Amino acid sequence: MVTCHLQSFWVLFLAVSLYFAHTTSTSHVYIVYLGINQFHDPILTSKFHIQVLSDAFASEEDAKRSILYSYSNSFSGFSAKLNSSQATILARIDKVVSVFRSKTLKLHTTRSWDFLGLTLDETRVTPMEFTNGQDVVVGIFDTGVWPESESFQEKPGMRPIPSSWKGVCVEGEKFEPAKACNRKLIGARYYLKGFEQEYGPLNMSGNPEYRSARDFLGHGTHTASTAAGSIVKNASFFGIGQGTARGGAPWARVAVYKICWGINGVGSCTEADILAAFDDALHDGVHVISASFGATPPLSPFFASSADIGSFHAMQLGITVVFSAGNDGPEPSLVQNVAPWSLCVAASTIDRSFPTEIVLDRNFTIMGQSIISKEIKGRLANAITYFVDGVCSLGNWNKKLATGRVVLCFYTPGLVYEIAQVAVKTAKGLGLIFAEPFTKPIADVDDDIPTLHVDINQGTIIGNYLAESLKLPVVQISPSKTIIGKSPAPTVVYFSSRGPSSISPDILKPDITAPGINILAAWPPQTPPTLQPSDDRLVRWNFQSGTSMSCPHVTGVGALLKSVHPGWSPAATRSAIMTTAYTRDASHDSILAGGSMAGSTPFDMGAGHINPLKAMDPGLIYDMKTSDYILFLCNMGYTQERIERIVLPSPGVDTNCKNMHGPNANINYPSISVPNLRSPITIKRTVRNVGCGKKTTVYFGVAKEPDGVEVVIWPRVLIFSPSKQEISYYITLKPLKKSEGRYDFGEIVWSDGFHHVRSPLVVLVNNSDDFTM
Repeated sequence: MVTCHLQSFWVLFLAVSLYFAHTTSTSHVYIVYLGINQFHDPILTSKFHIQVLSDAFASEEDAKRSILYSYSNSFSGFSAKLNSSQATILARIDKVVSVFRSKTLKLHTTRSWDFLGLTLDETRVTPMEFTNGQDVVVGIFDTGVWPESESFQEKPGMRPIPSSWKGVCVEGEKFEPAKACNRKLIGARYYLKGFEQEYGPLNMSGNPEYRSARDFLGHGTHTASTAAGSIVKNASFFGIGQGTARGGAPWARVAVYKICWGINGVGSCTEADILAAFDDALHDGVHVISASFGATPPLSPFFASSADIGSFHAMQLGITVVFSAGNDGPEPSLVQNVAPWSLCVAASTIDRSFPTEIVLDRNFTIMGQSIISKEIKGRLANAITYFVDGVCSLGNWNKKLATGRVVLCFYTPGLVYEIAQVAVKTAKGLGLIFAEPFTKPIADVDDDIPTLHVDINQGTIIGNYLAESLKLPVVQISPSKTIIGKSPAPTVVYFSSRGPSSISPDILKPDITAPGINILAAWPPQTPPTLQPSDDRLVRWNFQSGTSMSCPHVTGVGALLKSVHPGWSPAATRSAIMTTAYTRDASHDSILAGGSMAGSTPFDMGAGHINPLKAMDPGLIYDMKTSDYILFLCNMGYTQERIERIVLPSPGVDTNCKNMHGPNANINYPSISVPNLRSPITIKRTVRNVGCGKKTTVYFGVAKEPDGVEVVIWPRVLIFSPSKQEISYYITLKPLKKSEGRYDFGEIVWSDGFHHVRSPLVVLVNNSDDFTM
């Protein structure tokens, strides 16, 4: 355990980050975090912030001019324009928990709910589903909302807005609260100060945006409707994927917090704005927050991250925060948003595919994957005709035009299909057939430069046909079709960020996987589906892919669980989602890991694929209170003084790290991760029976052992009664092999014959230097 005082660490961390600022005269936006709100009065808190900030300025007036936000509703802190010397001065003040520069985070850019088992068929619905999240408020941190979308219209029978709601709809450009908001969309705010300090005034000429909560990029509209959109029939993308669209909790209320703004079609979200949204949302009264953004590792310390600070205070108030894992896979250790007090979501496929027929010379047919709404006719051409060495990139273009040609390009390391699209489009090509490894072909909305995805084998067949043809073959590509239930699903997508966590490997991340590929959801009708200026199509529904899309699926389930179990803590919600997840696909085989041809591990999918119906009745839960995270904070090096500043005071809460013993593996998390097993250790877990509490219930424990590790559970039988609903058990792990740098996987399962409460077990035996039998 680290016991040294953290103040020197924060000064060192700040000094390292400031090294790249070069001069003390250059000002940047910094966040000064002060922990819990000691004054419980926003006005007094804001005055206190000015007082603290004045220590770094010549006058109080200069301090007031510097400040962007005073975070004074749900916790205490502020963001201000500072130079490196001023930031260092503030970091040395005793009352300050951390000072860090506001970074820019990026977004992690229908049928999915049927695939998850949440049906609209009343003959198949379970009683718990009838609530559909009523009176639960879902907060969406994203690019805003298109309020006129059918997904955000109140439906007949919606009750009045809950009296606990304190939020507002803020007026702005083309956003009139009286018209935009209703009993469904009950809150809309926007945050621009941090963005404009970083990038200058919002440029709306040539870079479409709205200075309001109205969405242009479409990402926020899409995620909000996925999580909690109203039921809308006959949704489709030009007839593709037609069906009934709705969110996971279609009766839940939606509150939008616009924190991400478009720069050339890319959503950028500054930490100063993100923390301001957390400060408001926690005060407004949201119950679940969906946040599909992050930053690629290296990861910042937990309390030098706006997402981790905001979600920690949300957890203390009983608010579940769901984050996306990131799109940096399939390499390991690039997972983002890894704090143990929030949920981290990977992305996987559903059982819907979009086969697209390719016909050559009217006598040879092959099937690819795409989302194409119009027929394409032209001539098939080899990439080598237009690109040096046949590598389809702008740098290799030989300036020959590919007019009227559908170009066959092959994947090479570092060449993703988006690069090939730009290259073929620049060469005036008619379309692109992109051949890539078997694990990668995924359909996308590519009509801007129509793109067919085929695997390497198919591409080789097409290439050989082309080589044997005396003249360029005529190619005809048909509009895509929608097929359900014919493809193996789910499969973890190759780009979904993988574990282990690079900052806390003893907490398994991601936690769960959920649908994130070709999700059809609401879209701003004035925004092209590809965001390309040359795309003149207008749609109300669009396909999007990424962990950005899997995140709101889990958010929607979280809203349902909050409605069914209003007294559950965020940890209980997370436990129910994780311990009821499944690890087999629809064919009862192991869930595949995209990017390889092997089965997924917990580093790919966490506990497995989300199962909403099972999560509503998990049997047992691993619960945690704020006090249970203190062991983790102590092990991460936080002192009692700093922990007291960030933890809400509560009777019986001990913040003294001298009284905290054991590794982070002892935190009552629903998964178990031991990244450095050298000798036998014993780990404790506590479960609570949330099933039928009026009779005696017996659970039996079974362990699937990781390779080379002996696992002993004691006791192996848990007997719950009306007077005894919470029981602890112990797991002893003993290495039986000599190993180094290799993770092995197992699981712990408790069952009463109906419930199966499963916890992933991840162990790295690290004893090659001192192994003895």
